[in-house]
Amino acid sequence: MKANIHPNYKQITITCVCGAAYDTKSTSAQDKVDICAACHPFYTGKTKILDTEGRIEKFKKKFGSTYTDQVKK
Repeated sequence: MKANIHPNYKQITITCVCGAAYDTKSTSAQDKVDICAACHPFYTGKTKILDTEGRIEKFKKKFGSTYTDQVKK
């Protein structure tokens, strides 16, 4: 095997924005992630609706409760 051709495989700590930290080994220097198993809706069972542009309110204003009543039937 040739020497000095492989990347450095080092111990790093990956931190999620929710605060969870995981110790692992990697060749990259990435140390932050946006979502992990501790805060992902699939694993936690909680859903988050992010409506930054007001689309839900715009939909409710346009169609009102008549649309939601028809869907429930």
